[in-house]
Amino acid sequence: MFARITQFKMKPGMRDAAEAKMNELKDQIMGMEGMHSFTNVMNEDGTGFVVAVVQSEETSNANASKVAKLWGHFAEFLEGPPSPAGFDVVVHWDKG
Repeated sequence: MFARITQFKMKPGMRDAAEAKMNELKDQIMGMEGMHSFTNVMNEDGTGFVVAVVQSEETSNANASKVAKLWGHFAEFLEGPPSPAGFDVVVHWDKG
């Protein structure tokens, strides 16, 4: 498995609108090839991370254009472009 961890920063007051947009796009996000899990975390100041765990780095790379299109839906909410990084998953535990 492979994790793409993307740091972002929302503009002040945009959290609720961004969350609503994310919920609208849930089926597209979760429907991407090889998606195992998706987590979005954010502090009150709008700083946050997306952690997407997928089948492999190759799968993640193949999804790049879809991911870019999805991030495009959030452009009006973001202070700047998101900053992604990729990692091999050592363990992935999920009790749920």
